[in-house]
Amino acid sequence: MLSIVDAQYKGDYKILIEFNDHKKGIVDLKDFILTGKLKPFKKLQDINKFKKFKVDYTIKWNDDLDLAPEYLYFKAFENDENLKEKFKKWGYIE
Repeated sequence: MLSIVDAQYKGDYKILIEFNDHKKGIVDLKDFILTGKLKPFKKLQDINKFKKFKVDYTIKWNDDLDLAPEYLYFKAFENDENLKEKFKKWGYIE
């Protein structure tokens, strides 16, 4: 099962994430936070609130907001041709 083992804030809405498969990648959540349709995440437009995440299997904010590790993995490696089949299986691409 995919999970996050470490994460570091890297500026703006970017987080460097290390997954339990030892892959590391930067996830840019700017578009997701600023223009996304999920209202609960709108409060993270305040960059000071965005920076206050913790790692608990995934990335969590205040115990009431989190994102699936698979989504974060997809965002970190969406341009990796070697992972396209995995992303299709997960439903992130067709």
